[in-house]
Amino acid sequence: MDTDLLSDTFVDLADTMVADFDVIDFLHLLTDRTVQLLGAAAAGVVLADPRGELRVAAASSEKAGLVELFQLQNDQGPCLDCFRTGRPVTANDLTGPDQQWPRFAQAATQAGFRTVEAVPMRLRDQIIGALNLFRAEPGTFAAADLRIAQALADVATIGLLHERNVRRSETVAEQLQAALNSRVMIEQAKGKLAERYGIDMERAFTMLRAHARNTNQHLTDVARDLVTGGTAEFPPARRQPHR
Repeated sequence: MDTDLLSDTFVDLADTMVADFDVIDFLHLLTDRTVQLLGAAAAGVVLADPRGELRVAAASSEKAGLVELFQLQNDQGPCLDCFRTGRPVTANDLTGPDQQWPRFAQAATQAGFRTVEAVPMRLRDQIIGALNLFRAEPGTFAAADLRIAQALADVATIGLLHERNVRRSETVAEQLQAALNSRVMIEQAKGKLAERYGIDMERAFTMLRAHARNTNQHLTDVARDLVTGGTAEFPPARRQPHR
């Protein structure tokens, strides 16, 4: 494991007190670094809205995001059980017999995932969501890796809740709702970029995020400008060949 990257990640996740803190970019940092550090194929984050219903907040790949969405829409899967119990949940071979979540297992394996580990995003009795790790191979994650995954989820949770407690203009639930609404705007912007340049959704998100960072803007603001017909200009992108 890259110990320098691990140290940098904990520092980055704890640094939520900046004036231009961007929740969506923060959550994508969490999923991206989790994949890099733990050798997962993908990672995702689901957060609870004010009614306590889970929604997809971030994913390191389109496939992972779709699998997360599938389990929420079908009300079955490890992340739901993790959120409801506040405990880690493991699915170590989704192709095996007697699946606990048969519809989810089928969808996940079709997406190329055979192992899922869900760890709660919680602070004492307050559970705000779950961090989910996906692997292409069957078998559990190493115990040390799971401890790191839980530590990353804990630091991210503390950072999110602390940032909201300091900025008391809205309640925690309202701010989480705002973050989830931002996710919808970003998905719309990704679709628009994908259609404009003939690229896939992952490439579109990479372009969107890079533009936000290069122009020192919030990811949500760039997405909103694009969706509402603003003047944001993106560098030319090579069209992907039709298959």
